[in-house]
Amino acid sequence: MAAAFRWTARLNMHEAVANHFSLAVNADGSRFLINPNQSHFARIKASDLLEVDANDPATMDHPNAPDPTAWGLHGSLHRLCPQARCIMHVHSIHATVLACLKDSSLPPIDQNCATFYNRTVIDDGYGGLAFEDEGTRCAAMLTDPKVKVMIMGNHGVLVIGATVAETFNRLYYFERAAETYIRALQTGRPLRVLSPEVAEKTAQELEDYPDASAAHLAALKAILDDEGANYAS
Repeated sequence: MAAAFRWTARLNMHEAVANHFSLAVNADGSRFLINPNQSHFARIKASDLLEVDANDPATMDHPNAPDPTAWGLHGSLHRLCPQARCIMHVHSIHATVLACLKDSSLPPIDQNCATFYNRTVIDDGYGGLAFEDEGTRCAAMLTDPKVKVMIMGNHGVLVIGATVAETFNRLYYFERAAETYIRALQTGRPLRVLSPEVAEKTAQELEDYPDASAAHLAALKAILDDEGANYAS
């Protein structure tokens, strides 16, 4: 988790001391780790992570409580969406640009975009900061087991997965896909869109590709270790 925070900051996909990642640590997903309130991603260490209980209504009364919007969004998802073992929410530039378009769908114009074919949900009901009501509303949109990405209209992106490596890899490639699409739109020229059959085939092939997510995160940790970073402390 700490390495994922550090690399997200390095890619400029974070936003000041906002945005949050969380990771379930018990069987039903109700207990989870999350970044501390108002901490910059570039400085987060493993020992900084808070452990909280999604079923504890007094969480925000505790010392060192998480950010209220982190509790509202991540707490609701960990309580209501057990398949969301790891949750990453950012306001990264290109995903947020996509979320601001009237049509926020991501057409399969290249391999990265095809990764997400029929695997996203668009939230077009933004209602303000993600306190508990917003979190509960968002959780209700993640019922399809194929859906791993929520394009949060007028807001940003939320990605879920079974592990940190899987979720970070998905977040990384969604931002790359959104950038490709936005840059393609900027040319003003017609798009070359893959057929539904090829897009689905590509998405399935990438889902089945062995060990890619784990290898990606391991490589990033190795770079941080080579630099002497203290993320693991």
